[in-house]
Amino acid sequence: MAEFSQKRGKQRDEVLGGTVDFLLANARLVLGVGGAAVLGIATLAVKRLIDRATSPQDEEDAKGDSTCLEESWKELSLLKATPRQQPRTPPAVLSQPLSLPGPSPASPEGPTDTGPQMSPPPSSPAPLCLTFQEKLLAFEQDHVTIPAAQVALAKQLAADIALQLQAYLRNKFPELPFGALVPSGPLYDGLQAGAADHVRLLVPLALEGGLWDLVPGLDTVARDPRCWAVRRTQLEFRPRGSSPWDRFLVGGYLSPRVPLELLRKALVSSVNWPAIGGLLGCLIQPSMASEEPLLEVQHECLELTVVVLLAVTGAAAEDPVLLAWPLEGLAGSLWLQDWYSAEAARLRALDARDAGARRRLLRLLCGVCRSHPALARLDRCHLSQVVLRLGEAEADWAEAALGQRFLQALEALVHSLERASLPCHFNPGVNLFSGLRAEEIDALGFALYRGLRAPERLL
Repeated sequence: MAEFSQKRGKQRDEVLGGTVDFLLANARLVLGVGGAAVLGIATLAVKRLIDRATSPQDEEDAKGDSTCLEESWKELSLLKATPRQQPRTPPAVLSQPLSLPGPSPASPEGPTDTGPQMSPPPSSPAPLCLTFQEKLLAFEQDHVTIPAAQVALAKQLAADIALQLQAYLRNKFPELPFGALVPSGPLYDGLQAGAADHVRLLVPLALEGGLWDLVPGLDTVARDPRCWAVRRTQLEFRPRGSSPWDRFLVGGYLSPRVPLELLRKALVSSVNWPAIGGLLGCLIQPSMASEEPLLEVQHECLELTVVVLLAVTGAAAEDPVLLAWPLEGLAGSLWLQDWYSAEAARLRALDARDAGARRRLLRLLCGVCRSHPALARLDRCHLSQVVLRLGEAEADWAEAALGQRFLQALEALVHSLERASLPCHFNPGVNLFSGLRAEEIDALGFALYRGLRAPERLL
């Protein structure tokens, strides 16, 4: 009986082996070497399953099953790792008769064939291999450049809102001398990237000359180099109450919190935004969630965010621009110094000197961070410092060097994140990374490090 079983097993193996050989012979012709190899491994696996199901399993076979299976997966992984070969011509094409080329016109032998000949099909164009510079310029065109019509519409809406808000403040608070409301921001300095969706609207406080002094934040109890205090002076000659801004004094200093809260409540509850939006052809809603006054504008062609900022500006150009910003701790009674105007002016001057592309680099960096959620914590203020340092250190700022400058900016950001320190360009005592948590710094550093290894993934 055992001999009969062995004979039947041998016959079955011979039949299966012949079937496998036949399949592999035809598969190699149709599928190519790679496809035939995969089919062969699959067929071998089926054969082993049949063998285990129809034949008694001894101890050696049981021990060898796992080894064979492991070797099969290794073979499959090797096949997947190897590049696929080009598929061969199918048998149907091979079976068609081939037209022999006719003799050349210079050949004297035999008559020439004047019948119609089949022209070879046009070959598909080879894929273009773009350099990183070309990919960067394509990203700028597709994701950074803003249509001129969109920019003009955003500016027009911002100007109309500024006029409406100016009239409201004069009617609501006639005793408070506010300066002219002028829209500003990256959209007006050619630094906006991606969409015309952000405008700054400064509401300047017209302080009387000689009654107010600016005190650096390091000289106050808060010891904060980012901020300034606005101190009331001349109290012996101009007692408290002689200035309309004395109602916002806290301990002899002009508090930013009180007027900021007053403005925020007025924008939320007093201004008739539905009527103004209907007049301007858009929908205007004050943001209830943010601490700073925000206006969300929805137009059929764009969405715009208008940040309304109370500001203290000096008479001289070198005087700092101070903003009423919701700060925490002891700094809550101080005014935050705004460096945006100085940064934009410096970049504009550097580009004008050598017709450089520093502002284009800043727009590209902003566009990349805008399109990647992992880099959203890097705002324009952080990126401006890197571009300013590179802009003054490097000499070549032509368009051809834009890709190299982009990679240098990424490296500078990674090095700053490793130290958890990004000094302000105009005030090195201010660390612009001080507001980031350790987890956020690690996440940003990891994302930028991966971007340096494969910068195309950022585009």
